[in-house]
Amino acid sequence: MDIIAAYREVGTYRGAAAMCGVSHKTVKRVIERQEAGGDVASEREPRGHNYDEVADLVAARVEATSGRISAKRLLPVAVAAGYAGSARNFRRLVADAKGQWRKDNHRGRRPGVWAPGQHLLIDWGVELGVHVFCAVLAWSRFRFVRFASNERAETTLGLLAECFETVGGVPTVVLADRMGCLRAGIVANVVVPTAEYVRFAGHYRFRPDFCEAADPQSKGMVERLVGYAKTDLLLPQAPLGDLSAANAAAAQWCQEVNSVRHSEIWAVPAERLGIERGQLGELPSLRPRLGSAICRKVDRLSCVRFGSARYSVPTSMIGATVEVVTDTSPAASQTGGGRLVILHPGTGQVLAEHRLVAPGEASIIDDHYGGPRPNVPARAVRAKTQAEKDFCALGEPAQAFIKGAAASGNSRLQGELADIAALQAAHGRDAVLDALRRAVAFGRFKSSDVRSILAAGPGTPQPAEPGEALVLDFPPVPTRSLADYAITPTTPHNQPTTNPAKEMSS
Repeated sequence: MDIIAAYREVGTYRGAAAMCGVSHKTVKRVIERQEAGGDVASEREPRGHNYDEVADLVAARVEATSGRISAKRLLPVAVAAGYAGSARNFRRLVADAKGQWRKDNHRGRRPGVWAPGQHLLIDWGVELGVHVFCAVLAWSRFRFVRFASNERAETTLGLLAECFETVGGVPTVVLADRMGCLRAGIVANVVVPTAEYVRFAGHYRFRPDFCEAADPQSKGMVERLVGYAKTDLLLPQAPLGDLSAANAAAAQWCQEVNSVRHSEIWAVPAERLGIERGQLGELPSLRPRLGSAICRKVDRLSCVRFGSARYSVPTSMIGATVEVVTDTSPAASQTGGGRLVILHPGTGQVLAEHRLVAPGEASIIDDHYGGPRPNVPARAVRAKTQAEKDFCALGEPAQAFIKGAAASGNSRLQGELADIAALQAAHGRDAVLDALRRAVAFGRFKSSDVRSILAAGPGTPQPAEPGEALVLDFPPVPTRSLADYAITPTTPHNQPTTNPAKEMSS
């Protein structure tokens, strides 16, 4: 009530104060100001506060931390800057600064407008060690809840496939938070989905989408369902001993809640799903393969390890991740104990096929390395000193000379290279090259040997490769048997022959 009107009605300060709920001194001050012709509604001069000196400091720190810094953490800084008030008064200052920052930096949210068949929202929750998978069709509010023992990618995609089969179609967009099982990385705040998730989305023909970080409001519909499923479904039947029985109860619970009128849309989700199902995409004839492939990273040897054995892949895949699939069917076992197939994770292209080998062994395909393995390891000649560089500049004969000299154990080779290279000034480059080739051919690897070859001149015989065998046709001659040349003893005609064995026995 107006103070002046109350005073005019009762005529006393205390009576007007009782009617207006203020002190009689306040009534007296207002009446005297009005009788003196002053402005009754004039405002007082603002009073100073003991935190005015640090108000700008607090506002700057709140702005720098996006309103997340606490008064407890900021109080020592303010005390060092000269604040001498109480901690309670300082908390009021920080609260006012945070409120002003939130007012100036509001995101400007608006309610979601959903279209039939467009969005499916998914999320995970965990309670008492049990993981809860929840999904909601945004337009019809049809809810899907299942339990699992983990939140791995194959589990998530398997339950998502079951959700598609339950609703009878595939939405255009599947919105999820930045869950680690579906996220390969984040680049400039853009989420990069995993290759498996992209392949899964391509199989079902939907677009994967991710909400902003730490922004549950963008999918609050499914966030609310997670809490609802925990309190109304999980906790009443805890502890869960059998997941199959729990999922059967979850399916029954979903059937019940989807048959009741939803307070937000004021319609029955199960009935609205019948309308939305016509806008959903068709289900594929088969489910995609989930979780059966094993991922391996290709090492610097262009191999992957599986079962403590190495299997080669093309060198272009070094550093990349590939999928390893084993085939141990009876048909594959008959051909050699099973096969191992290496696939490209993005396209499914077969990169290599190997026969399974024992632990510690390696299965190598020469085509992956550009050809067969050389019988002798190649040791390239790399010149370091100036004398070595001058000698190697002579070309391939010089490198062959160094390798041969090293193999023969020439310990003075380092000092003789400069002497051999200096022979070009007297004999010319071509002559020195011919001398080096002859030295390599005859195994002479000293500088004195090269000088002797140069001194002999170009008239020395040159080694040549052996030619073809010489075949000559000779005229035929008569031949006799070797029995004709045997030596036979001669005996007289009048002397009878005797048997030596009979004579000895007698």
